[in-house]
Amino acid sequence: MLPEKTEMDGVLVGRNVRHSDQRGWLTELFRSDELPDRFNVAMGYMSQTKPGEIRGPHEHKEQSDYLVFPGIGIFEIYLWDNRAGSPSFGQQIILKTNETEALIVIIPPGVVHGYKNIGNVDGFSVNTPDRLYSGYGRKEAVDEIRYEEMLDSPFKII
Repeated sequence: MLPEKTEMDGVLVGRNVRHSDQRGWLTELFRSDELPDRFNVAMGYMSQTKPGEIRGPHEHKEQSDYLVFPGIGIFEIYLWDNRAGSPSFGQQIILKTNETEALIVIIPPGVVHGYKNIGNVDGFSVNTPDRLYSGYGRKEAVDEIRYEEMLDSPFKII
């Protein structure tokens, strides 16, 4: 799966096939030969999101996220271009996952993002960002602006 460009500058999206047999299924999360040259994975984590729950929106100043929604649960992913010099500044994209393929979204710094589980079961996502959370040894400031805690935020997930 080679991620493809979207109408939002720098945001790449791809769908990965799930390979199924009598044992279950398998889907690739990433391949280094299909990542953008600028992307170096620094860590990885998986999260569970309950039906109806929202994560974000937030943005990173320097970090790029490589989010994988493996097809367990159904999500809407919200993206807003908040980069003043970007050709797609001010644009919003809403993507939707399904339960038959993995959705991969590469999100550059300055793109506000978050997601909501719109399905009826717990959903899962995996992130392999290009920076360590709180830096090496967890000794740096967190590279994150959290809009979900701001009542007057223009970035709302409904």
